[in-house]
Amino acid sequence: MNRSGRTALGTICGVLLGACLAAPVSAQGHDAATVNRSNAAAQARHLVRDAVAYEHGEGVPRDAVRAAAMYCEAARLGNAEGMYSLGWMYANGRGVVRSDAHAATLFAMAAYLGHEHAARMRRYTGDYLGEVPDCLLPPRQRQYAGPWDVDSFLARLGAERRQVARLVAELAPEHGVHPRLALAVALTESALDPRARSPRNAMGVMQLIPATAERFAVRQPWDPEQNIRGGLRYLRWLLAYFRGDVTLAVAAYNAGEGAVDRHRGVPPYRETRQYVDRVLGLAQQRTHPYDAALAEPSPIVSPTPATRPSGES
Repeated sequence: MNRSGRTALGTICGVLLGACLAAPVSAQGHDAATVNRSNAAAQARHLVRDAVAYEHGEGVPRDAVRAAAMYCEAARLGNAEGMYSLGWMYANGRGVVRSDAHAATLFAMAAYLGHEHAARMRRYTGDYLGEVPDCLLPPRQRQYAGPWDVDSFLARLGAERRQVARLVAELAPEHGVHPRLALAVALTESALDPRARSPRNAMGVMQLIPATAERFAVRQPWDPEQNIRGGLRYLRWLLAYFRGDVTLAVAAYNAGEGAVDRHRGVPPYRETRQYVDRVLGLAQQRTHPYDAALAEPSPIVSPTPATRPSGES
């Protein structure tokens, strides 16, 4: 690689990785940045592990598209193995449209970070050309032109998922959760697939892990109704714990209330931030009625004088 090519590659690596690793709020200066980098590195390793499972069908249904998306998130977080694996998928057209130019960029990025296999693969794809996959570009703030047309959305679903969506909407008020928020969470969690299973053993429509299923008395997590009820009970509890703050409750549904408390807000995990962005965009609400009797408040929130039982409108 010539000097200008290497300089350009170093620049793009720095921009991409810096955008991914920058702390959203730096309350502790250097220490906060160090913790954030550590969190990002750990998150990237988990993403690569899960991507490998989906790529090869190890314990989960084979899903090359999902694997590629996970490798890309890991690459954005600075993981060389994620860059290399995504480059391999572009080189072979697995889960993505085949592109030697994108593969060359990804192999060059991984090689720049010391990945030996990526350095050898560059013999087959050529040198770095500056072609960057869209998934590696800095995320743009999602713009939602207007409210989510739930009825129109339901009408476009297949019969099975439409039935699941109606069940979510019917059960939500029983648990003090607005149907729109419940649907937004279920759609983001599993795309309303009652058979969805993650590499971390999250199950069903509401993607309950075994500990959460046990915590909220779900004996048959693969039964759609029991699964949805368990997820709604957890969501209702989170809304009480975070005193109606939908952003914090949704972040905790994804990452756990402990992670939200530790970070005093939405954790700096790319996956969680995208998850929150999607759910809020669909739900179109930032506050929600809650039942204060269900839980003591989180240490990061203050009770508001407008507390109401979550079953009230």
